[in-house]
Amino acid sequence: MEEKKLPSRQENYSEWYNQLVLRSEMADYAPVRGCMVVRPYGWALWENIQKALDNRFKATGHVNAAFPLLIPQSFMTKEKEHVEGFAPELAVVTHGGGEKLEEPLVVRPTSETIIGTMYAKWIQSYRDLPVLVNQWANVVRWEMRTKLFLRTLEFYWQEGHTAHATEQEAIEETERMLDVYADFAINEAAVPVIKGRKSETEKFAGAKATYSIEAMMGDTKALQSGTSHFLGQNFAQAFDIKFLDENNQLQFCWTTSWGISTRFIGAIIMTHGDDQGLILPPRLAPIQVVVVPIYRKDEEKALVMEKVEEVTKALSAFRVKVDAREGLTPGFKFNDWELKGVPLRIEIGPKDVQNGTLALARRDIPGRDGKSFVPMAGCAQTVADMLETIQASLLTKATKFRDDHIFEVESYEQLKDVVNDKGWAVGWWSDDRENEAKIKEETRATLRCYAPSEGEGVCFFTGRKTNKKAYFARGY
Repeated sequence: MEEKKLPSRQENYSEWYNQLVLRSEMADYAPVRGCMVVRPYGWALWENIQKALDNRFKATGHVNAAFPLLIPQSFMTKEKEHVEGFAPELAVVTHGGGEKLEEPLVVRPTSETIIGTMYAKWIQSYRDLPVLVNQWANVVRWEMRTKLFLRTLEFYWQEGHTAHATEQEAIEETERMLDVYADFAINEAAVPVIKGRKSETEKFAGAKATYSIEAMMGDTKALQSGTSHFLGQNFAQAFDIKFLDENNQLQFCWTTSWGISTRFIGAIIMTHGDDQGLILPPRLAPIQVVVVPIYRKDEEKALVMEKVEEVTKALSAFRVKVDAREGLTPGFKFNDWELKGVPLRIEIGPKDVQNGTLALARRDIPGRDGKSFVPMAGCAQTVADMLETIQASLLTKATKFRDDHIFEVESYEQLKDVVNDKGWAVGWWSDDRENEAKIKEETRATLRCYAPSEGEGVCFFTGRKTNKKAYFARGY
């Protein structure tokens, strides 16, 4: 039973990604073009992402709620920039129960409008503030060019929506949530993201400022992996979200919104994956350890399986899977779990039983270099240490790859050279929408976010003095 090899990343990165998502059973194409079915293995990864984020949200005082999927169309037109930004992507319901609706309903592309309407009803006084709510939901954006996880017509995400009494509080919330995202990405997913503010061109429709975490994929393209928006009073004014302050004066609230979606699964796949398949970070992997029993005869099987049971019990603190499938060779099983990116494989054969040892194989180090033999006694501690080592090693490797592919540029020619096939360009930048649009049109590279900068320098494009630096890269 031979599995066809994946296309190599070098040969065809896009096809490598598509095949890998399908063959590792993360997701599949749905009957509606542009939609996806998230399969149990992919959903288990999403659940672990949800847990890691949800714990962080609750630790920062947020609570979960659920808002409707359908929004009156008139709501979408209340905030001018918002409607212009989303108009091309809206799915609209015109009939229900066999009759034409008096007012068409929009399938939510995001929930600022419906949540703003409810906040206007719930918030009366400064005592009601802040409101810190998150929802786990699905949304629909009518995308034309889709790719599993990265860009689909319907996707799953969390969207936080908060309301505050002061501008300062809302700005602090926007930045706090960006930090929460970066902490999650770096420490749970081993994805070394860069945090920064988006340009006016790239910000969220209706926001005063948008911040994002940007990740470099294995082909050096950028992926916007999470966003946090300071909405100012735009939505509060559009939806009449007011409160009586301590002096009994009526004020508009200051609001924020922020989200991470199933697109982050794509970030994990493309940050860590290799030509053999997925490599999943231990803290999020649906299966952290796979145990493969190896035997030829029935008496060997009895001995080996007894030991497998003993080891599995000892490893009960981990997400462990025993691959006891009959009729498949150990080699086939190894390849299968490598494709699925399980961080650690344990092989137990008659010799291991005899010697009281376990054969361990790390997914992040292919071949012999990643194999070791360890005593069966105390295996829980050994496995815990090794999973931590793998987690740290994935982050180190991805960080080095990212840093090796970011280049300082001092001229437009240098930028073109870098974004064409080397990676990301970073340089001094004097903000200009027209020049930004020109760069995008000529190089297909976008301003990903501003970079930290001290002092001032000369803009690589205009030659003007500026105190801003920016990252430019082609993106997904």
